[in-house]
Amino acid sequence: MVSKSLILMTLSALVISFAKAYDPSPLQDFCVAIDDPKNGVFVNGKFCKDPKQAKAEDFFFSGLNQAGYTNNAVKSNVTTVNVDQIPGLNTMGISLVRIDYAPYGQNPPHTHPRATEILVLLEGTLYVGFVSSNQDNNRLFAKMLHPGDVFVFPIGMIHFQVNVGKTPAVAFAGLSSQNAGVITIADTVFGSTPPINPEILAQAFKLDVNVVKDLEAKFKN
Repeated sequence: MVSKSLILMTLSALVISFAKAYDPSPLQDFCVAIDDPKNGVFVNGKFCKDPKQAKAEDFFFSGLNQAGYTNNAVKSNVTTVNVDQIPGLNTMGISLVRIDYAPYGQNPPHTHPRATEILVLLEGTLYVGFVSSNQDNNRLFAKMLHPGDVFVFPIGMIHFQVNVGKTPAVAFAGLSSQNAGVITIADTVFGSTPPINPEILAQAFKLDVNVVKDLEAKFKN
């Protein structure tokens, strides 16, 4: 007869295995993503081409030497290099971004639901930080970065970067997912489609309902 403790241990192991929040480890050398499923195998969001048909271009991207366009509302630009740009990243659990900031530009508060981010500053001066979860009393972890400094944003945590200098800033960041995803807080809350009922947001943010309506108008997609 199977003991109760063994059953509980088995159930716990199953729960842990199903609750993994990271990209799965690859089971082959590579799994180059293709859009045509006719002769492919579906793996974690992408189909894989025949490995014998893989070529160097499947693992290559050019252009991160070029500054991104920052003449926009937030005065920053994120150039993403994930599985959509490099199909050879499929199943590899890693991606990269270049972030350009105009003077006083920012990468607004956002989260990556599927990745931890490690950022290195190459040029300029950034004020960066993340906020821990409710269980940790929403503590702010913030730091002023100078060229050569590195900062880590844990998976799922709301974080931001702000260029506090009078000159442009440039950073590169690695993410622990082939497609980390991004949820920009203001865009998501005030710019959803269809809009969230303003009275709900007014109560949640302790704002006048007319203020919420104005914010929703500004962030409307």
